[in-house]
Amino acid sequence: MPVPQTEWLPRATKSAVIVPVPETDQLVAWHRRALSQKATASVPGHVTVLYPFVPPNRIGDGTMADIEAALTGFRAFDCVFSQVKWFDDEVVWLEPEPDHHFRGLTSAMCKRFPEHAPYAGEHPDTVPHLTVVDSRTGDAESRRRAAAGISAVLPIHARIDRVRLVAGDDEHGPWRTITEFTLRV
Repeated sequence: MPVPQTEWLPRATKSAVIVPVPETDQLVAWHRRALSQKATASVPGHVTVLYPFVPPNRIGDGTMADIEAALTGFRAFDCVFSQVKWFDDEVVWLEPEPDHHFRGLTSAMCKRFPEHAPYAGEHPDTVPHLTVVDSRTGDAESRRRAAAGISAVLPIHARIDRVRLVAGDDEHGPWRTITEFTLRV
């Protein structure tokens, strides 16, 4: 799969491999808009597979082929987000159950791209999660209210059938999709 030619890609400074969870988009977008002036519409509700990933200016056809190869053995799967959790007082997130599929995706990507440790190696046991709001999107009290509101609409059932390569820059522009990979049915 060749890298799509887009005018914005050269301006991107970071990339990530994510699993979009469209069933959570409305919930995530609503809470992010309510707590932040910063536009976050370009970042859908997702579970991160691998970040940071290959610098955007080094993503090429070989990168695409390696991602496809890493995903070869994975099938689409169902999960449910039924619990709101916290990382300290900073991050409100949803826990996917079961999480072993997400852990498997991260493991397969790390084997294929060993130079890219999840979260730059800061968290040895990477916990699959879907961030709703964090310290960049509101104060502690606002995050507590968001967590309570989110709890009231759970569980959210999701079908995971694709993996997305995205690139962007948190400070200077939106994150956008480079390409998407479909998991086997």
